[in-house]
Amino acid sequence: MAGAWMLWGDLDAASLPKVSLHDHLDGALRPRTIVELAAESGFPLPATGESALADWFHESADSGSLVDYLATFAVTLGVMQTAPQLERVAREYVEDLVADGVVYGEVRWAPEQHGGAGLTPEQAVEAVQAGLEQGMAAAAATGHAIRVGQLVSAMRHQHGGLAAAELAVAHRDRGVVGFDIAGPEAGFPPSQHRVAFDYLAEQAMPVTVHAGEADGLASIRSALLDGRALRLGHGVRIAEDLDVQREDAEGSTVTIGPLARWVRDRRIALELSPQSNLQTGAIAEWGSALADHPFDLLYQLGFHVTVNTDNRLMSDTSLSKELTLLADEFEYDLDDLLTFQLNAAEAAFLPLEEREELRDRLTRAYDGL
Repeated sequence: MAGAWMLWGDLDAASLPKVSLHDHLDGALRPRTIVELAAESGFPLPATGESALADWFHESADSGSLVDYLATFAVTLGVMQTAPQLERVAREYVEDLVADGVVYGEVRWAPEQHGGAGLTPEQAVEAVQAGLEQGMAAAAATGHAIRVGQLVSAMRHQHGGLAAAELAVAHRDRGVVGFDIAGPEAGFPPSQHRVAFDYLAEQAMPVTVHAGEADGLASIRSALLDGRALRLGHGVRIAEDLDVQREDAEGSTVTIGPLARWVRDRRIALELSPQSNLQTGAIAEWGSALADHPFDLLYQLGFHVTVNTDNRLMSDTSLSKELTLLADEFEYDLDDLLTFQLNAAEAAFLPLEEREELRDRLTRAYDGL
């Protein structure tokens, strides 16, 4: 999935250093790995062979519904229930980031979904961390410096928010960099996990919240108020708080609502995932093609936009592919692509000094092109 995505001339997007903030571990498995792990464990698959399985994931996820999209995860989760399985998936996850040119990444996943074979949440976190460290060490040995941190997620439609928050804090010096809630958004506002978010605020643990994907402004408001979110997972529907008046072919007037102004003026990062947003119907209000995505509108208005993959397997994508498609559609140049990476570096759940080092690394690399 990290294949050749050419930008201008012979510049392969994979050669650009990148920052990945919104990427799900259980949405990033290699089809071959799923086939092999399923054969070892006896887990039934909906399609036979790597190619057919990859097609099944993409076609099933391309439904226009987040609920249907999420249903595909029953398969990936089915082969992520033991420590060796989690280690392998996490190690290969880092390998695939390296192939895509990523230098810093945050991977989110919900430990509560990986206890089917008796693993405790603590053991699951440790297994994933072991795999990540194996991948990072192997990359360093080849001269590619990469750092990947875990985002512990709670499933928003379940009742394990506080336990997941405590797990995240307990492992904050052992690979976990932040917290998230994921799963079906509509009907399950962040306010239902207010106790967990209160605890995280008391412990000064960074939080990102899935909001503004399958629900609108009320969900985003709750993420900011109840969740104290420093970033919005997707957040694309903040564009519902923009009133665009088309005047003529030369331009338009945009009135920015109070919630959107708050998000923009305080540089709360939007973890936008264009291909995923098309698949789940997150941008249905504006259309069904990349040209309809409000990404460029938000960017031009000064929102803190970042580019992400969400689920590389389900969307058959990579950061290189996402950037190439955006550059082609909206005529972005190298400076624009650097801006997206600097935005992500600034929003990363890293200490200030390390964020500055990351920004410097990115700037030097792009200036050298």
